[in-house]
Amino acid sequence: MSRAVAQWWRYPAFALGIFGSEKSFRKNPLLGHPRLNELGLHRERVRLAARMASYRRKVLGVSVSAEERAAFDRDGFIIRENALPADVFQRIRDFLQNEPLPAREMRQGQAVTRMIPINPQLLAKMPDMARFSRDPSIAGLIRYVGGAGGDPVYFVQTVIAEPAVKQADPQTALHADTFHSTSKAWLFLQDVGPDDGPFVFVPGSHKLTEKRLDWEYRQSLLANSDKRSHHADGSFRITPAELSELGDFAPQKVAVPANTLVVADTYAFHSRAVSDRHTTRVELHAYHRANPFTPLPFSPTSLIPGIRDRQLDLYLMFADRKAKKAGRQPVWKDVGACTAFSEPHI
Repeated sequence: MSRAVAQWWRYPAFALGIFGSEKSFRKNPLLGHPRLNELGLHRERVRLAARMASYRRKVLGVSVSAEERAAFDRDGFIIRENALPADVFQRIRDFLQNEPLPAREMRQGQAVTRMIPINPQLLAKMPDMARFSRDPSIAGLIRYVGGAGGDPVYFVQTVIAEPAVKQADPQTALHADTFHSTSKAWLFLQDVGPDDGPFVFVPGSHKLTEKRLDWEYRQSLLANSDKRSHHADGSFRITPAELSELGDFAPQKVAVPANTLVVADTYAFHSRAVSDRHTTRVELHAYHRANPFTPLPFSPTSLIPGIRDRQLDLYLMFADRKAKKAGRQPVWKDVGACTAFSEPHI
């Protein structure tokens, strides 16, 4: 009996996934079906998602300045220097340098990413953190760039590059996170120079052109069997040669001083720069991803009491239980309490 036949009872859920943010061509046999994609399934999901994001931004844009809206429309990202008052920024950085906090870590080749949730417990210890995670102006930017309402997820992120580990970091390949607009934000706690493993972004690649749509269509026909696991899971990788065929695009290293906020649409092509030396980059981080097809410029889940500031804790609890049930280690490993600036534990 084939695997597809054996999983017939899961097909209603697979079908529902088409109408949400599900993206994996490998895990969802309907999204990855070559014939359905030949008929245009993925292409039309991409097209409709872009239209809905544009529609929602017309409402969400009222909380964003005209200058920042213009920067996003042109480039796909927004840079805001001196994002926090200098005294607030200094207190947050000093706290994170000295206070051990419950952390998770994930290794991807030569890079280790540490995550410390900004939850009620952390906010009680460091109230100034709310100047990032509860600032309406920052949240408004994140919603506008992602083209979706609702509450972003906030945490402290540390990225440690260990070039002595001879295994590639998959995040250093140019890619789009998924098939629709999503947003990520970084408020950097240190100066980030061009050799510090900075964020790399392709300005203008957030726009859905006919060439981009044709490229998406071609990828969808073979994605379910692609040997690149991230590509098969819907985070499409692109080569420099392919990028040049889509337009006059040039990847740009986002080197910025400390206390700079960068908010980017990660449907655009981006990556992490390869670091030739051991580096540690610490930032206040947020991401925001919602159902790309809803017409609502807000999320009903944000109306549920007790959810705000706990989204990441709830996700990790669910992921831990799922991994335990499957008899495997969770992707994000609990490493106990450590500072944001400490060396990796995995």
